[in-house]
Amino acid sequence: MLPTDGSADTAADNVSRSRIAVLVPCYNEEAAIGKVVAYFLAVLPEASIYVYDNNSTDRTVEAAEKAGATVRRERHQGKGRVVRRMFTDIGANIYAMVDGDATYDAHSAQRTPAEERRRS
Repeated sequence: MLPTDGSADTAADNVSRSRIAVLVPCYNEEAAIGKVVAYFLAVLPEASIYVYDNNSTDRTVEAAEKAGATVRRERHQGKGRVVRRMFTDIGANIYAMVDGDATYDAHSAQRTPAEERRRS
């Protein structure tokens, strides 16, 4: 896992840096992913939303892109593999990992960035 203080010096060309990253592992979440992305973008407009598709057979990718997420794919099946890939690819100061089925309330994620800003 990469350090969260921005000090990682990595050779990986695909590492992205953003202050707040919302990571969403997905497998066949077409019905809810658009709502999840829109909800987190509305509540955390400063965040980058990354949806990692794990070989969905529905239109999860299209729905996530339409809602405004950056979509990436993990071809090796399994949530553990997706989670490892997300944290390898994405560098951020603050991470929020949520499911693509609208399980989590985006408003609860506001507390962490607010607390981080107070410490700055």
